[in-house]
Amino acid sequence: MTALHPPRVVVERAAHPEHGAPWVLHSVDDAGGPLGPPIEAADGAGLAIAVERLERAWSPRWVWAATAAVYPAIVAAGVRVSRCHDLEHTEVLLLAHEARWDELDAAWQVLAAAHGAPPGSEAEPQPTLLDDLDAVDGVRSGPAPGRTSPLARHRDQLARLAMARSRHGGFALLSAAESAGALAAVEMSAAGLPWDGAAHDAILTEVLGPRPAAGRPALLQAVATELAEALDDDRLNPDSPADLLRSLRRAGLAVTSTNRHELARHDHPVVPLVRRYKELARLWTANGWAWRDAWVREGRFHPEYVPAGVISGRWATRGGGALQIPKAVRAAVRAPSGRALIVADAGQLEPRVLAALSGDPGMIAATRAGDLYAELAARALGRPDARAEAKVALLSAMYGGGTGSPAMAALRRRFGRALAVLEDAARRGEDGASVTSVLGRVCPPARTGWLDGLNETAAGARTRARGRFTRNFVVQASAADWAAVLIAGLRRRLAELGLGPDDAWPPQLVFFQHDEVIVECLADQAEAVAAAVRAAGDEATRLVLGPTGVTIPLDAAVVETYADKG
Repeated sequence: MTALHPPRVVVERAAHPEHGAPWVLHSVDDAGGPLGPPIEAADGAGLAIAVERLERAWSPRWVWAATAAVYPAIVAAGVRVSRCHDLEHTEVLLLAHEARWDELDAAWQVLAAAHGAPPGSEAEPQPTLLDDLDAVDGVRSGPAPGRTSPLARHRDQLARLAMARSRHGGFALLSAAESAGALAAVEMSAAGLPWDGAAHDAILTEVLGPRPAAGRPALLQAVATELAEALDDDRLNPDSPADLLRSLRRAGLAVTSTNRHELARHDHPVVPLVRRYKELARLWTANGWAWRDAWVREGRFHPEYVPAGVISGRWATRGGGALQIPKAVRAAVRAPSGRALIVADAGQLEPRVLAALSGDPGMIAATRAGDLYAELAARALGRPDARAEAKVALLSAMYGGGTGSPAMAALRRRFGRALAVLEDAARRGEDGASVTSVLGRVCPPARTGWLDGLNETAAGARTRARGRFTRNFVVQASAADWAAVLIAGLRRRLAELGLGPDDAWPPQLVFFQHDEVIVECLADQAEAVAAAVRAAGDEATRLVLGPTGVTIPLDAAVVETYADKG
């Protein structure tokens, strides 16, 4: 049997932690045999010391039940590891790939509990993500292991990964990247995003008024009062959707909700006031002073990331709203003195991924333009200035919106192969079947009897809704695959940049949302870090999408504040 490389160290809870050794570390060879006696650790500090010693000696693949449960104590002690195999994240991926749907819900619950939340060129050397998975073809599955033995679970998963890899060549990359993302999530939560409290105060005071001792800030209250007067309702509570809806109806607006899209269809002087109030109220509640008191410590915002927290593989957060930092407060994200922020986002990621999935030659060629939507408009509609029409039509195609617009018809004629991928995914969903991302992430099929007891109208609505979900899943989940590999590769490249003995502040990944990253580093490292970010993006495109010719530009800018990126 081919030896696994690098070695594995399995970390598990002791059977009887009350005896003083809650953690046990087993260094094992490819046959599961010990490379030395087990190491016991009495507490988190002892665990971190043992991990640091073995990391320096071997840089092993760490195996543990859930990164979110084990790694925080290690990071808190100032220790980072290079790689791991997260059993819970891998189990969720494998169960879905194996269509073991009856077991998937339980696996999701276990993973959620760990997070405390619901759920290139051929000449280039390959990266090290898969170093220890090259030998999984030699491992054979035995009986399903119990959850009490991480080592047995890991060997079982290696065998199943070999089978999954034989069916889908990208699956091993996906599982490795998912585990790397779990490490990055813990590290980012611990490091935090630099947050300038004085700048935040200035923003809030300018927009909302000074921080009140109680009640609404003055400028927000002024808008509330103006809204109540415009609706002739001095008892209006604009924070209550039901109350606001009743007041709008009394004023003659035939609305069924206070949703901004529905309100935008009405030409009434009160609509701008409602929109203004809701914008300010959201800033106050989602990113105001109380939010800062809860989530910003010693000048750093510490969100709690949940990698692959949604079924498409996109990340979520357990609190703090890190995935929704509004433009209004981004100037508060400011690099400390002597450091810089590198902010990078993948422009128009999902349409570019669709071009790669479909192999549509026209859309692939369009990805080489700076503005994909303008290029699509030029090619399909003959007018680059029809960018907005082309964008709305393509987003509607990907998300299942309206399909009858002239722009949609033009896209279908010009980029038929790309839209056919979406239509095929929608049909599979409407039939209750599964669809799969580019690296093999599988969405569950509809549950048995999902249309039972529904009349024709209700059944049609549910069928169409599922078609919209699967239509988008193939694109969104494939974009999440790209992002997962980006994070894994960038994390590795940043560690390599930070190896010098004089690096007082090694570059750190401090923020991630969907297709955007922020790295904090010493100012004199900024250009090297920006180059590393761009290289990680190129690597992700090559590994995930293959030699399709699709371009995904990862625009990396060196800035002082997040707002400077634009």
